[in-house]
Amino acid sequence: MKVKRIHQIENYLKNKQEASLEELKDHFNVSLNTIRRDINELTKSSTIKKVYGGVVYTKDNQVTEAFEDRNVSHLEEKRKIGQHCAQFIKQHDIVYLDSGTTTHFVLDLLDKEIEFTLITNSLEVINKAVKFQNVTLIVIGETYKRSTKSFTGISDDQTINKFNINKAFMSATAFSIDNGASNSDLLENRIKKLICDRVQDIYLLIDDTKFGKTSLYTYCNLEDIHTIVTNNGVAQAYVKPIEKSKTKLILL
Repeated sequence: MKVKRIHQIENYLKNKQEASLEELKDHFNVSLNTIRRDINELTKSSTIKKVYGGVVYTKDNQVTEAFEDRNVSHLEEKRKIGQHCAQFIKQHDIVYLDSGTTTHFVLDLLDKEIEFTLITNSLEVINKAVKFQNVTLIVIGETYKRSTKSFTGISDDQTINKFNINKAFMSATAFSIDNGASNSDLLENRIKKLICDRVQDIYLLIDDTKFGKTSLYTYCNLEDIHTIVTNNGVAQAYVKPIEKSKTKLILL
């Protein structure tokens, strides 16, 4: 029975990529201690990796791939999505550009003379933003995370709580109709959630492979999102519910 359950847990995680311990406990109707023991067995085979509050599926490097590898994956779709969003940034806006492999492309087609305030925790965004002479650049996050080229960790969230942000261009590990936009890193999630609490309009920039999945931590729900920008490969099962909501959907 134990061997069968462990195999079922592995298949469950292979499909979902990530899950909390509580989710696994409820799904397999066993105690938390039992789930912990099963997870320990799976970690011995390098099938999964423990993260804060849960686990991620790592076999064949599906989850732990480096930023450079993720950036190459679906590169043209990501570039098109990001560059399309340049038109939404206007003179004197206060903008947040999230870390990720799509959001930094927003700056590629932006007028180099435009004057606006840019808040970010992304090294990729910072490297591009310094070429804009009229941009006020604000960097948040205290610790550099190499795998995502982002800065995470904030000792005092009062600074973010004082920001008045017009537009936030967000990335996500996963998106589902029921659970919204989510990611698997608790420290990054905290920043994302604080930003979304302070912004007027949230733009979610994701390719079609992120749909129908749920990561560990939700940072905003479908009804919170102003616009979802994605490529024209999203299944109708996700398109129809979004179109029925107040969220605008742009398919490129």
